[in-house]
Amino acid sequence: MPSYLTAPRSRPGPRRRSLLTGAAGVASAALLAGCTDSADSDADERPSATRRLRAAAAKDSRELLGRYDAVLAAHPSLATRLGPLRAEVKQHAEAFEGGGNRSGSSAAAAPSPSVSSSASASASAAPSPSVAKDPEKALRELAEAERKLADRRDEALVDAPAEEGRLLASVAAAGAAHAYLLTEPEDDK
Repeated sequence: MPSYLTAPRSRPGPRRRSLLTGAAGVASAALLAGCTDSADSDADERPSATRRLRAAAAKDSRELLGRYDAVLAAHPSLATRLGPLRAEVKQHAEAFEGGGNRSGSSAAAAPSPSVSSSASASASAAPSPSVAKDPEKALRELAEAERKLADRRDEALVDAPAEEGRLLASVAAAGAAHAYLLTEPEDDK
């Protein structure tokens, strides 16, 4: 007899590998069967929450657009400075409404030459916010509105789904940049 013990070649009962494979299969089947109802309800809730988020963001962008229009109606001399920023705010509203230009063409970003005429037309359609008589104060108030909206959008990122979160983050960053540009002296540009 050898001085060392040898393991038997064949153990009685099922092998450990086959037990683990079977347990994994049963667990997977249970997970799939147990998740179908909750996955459907999550899928039903997610588009609704996404629609509400996009609708609220579009409304906020439209209100900000109204502020730009009111400032432009009160101070037409600011049209050159506010035109590009207003055009971006309009694109933000369209993006949240689902009609945004996803191709990224620069033609859509170009401000219209008749910004002041379209501003007064839009401002007359909705009740216009009060605008300071001093153009510099009006710019500071507009910058504050941009900053507050950017902050609200930053807070909404926590609960936003991935695609809407990216859009919110991008628009919030643009709003923060607008606030900065609105507070910079014009001769520094």
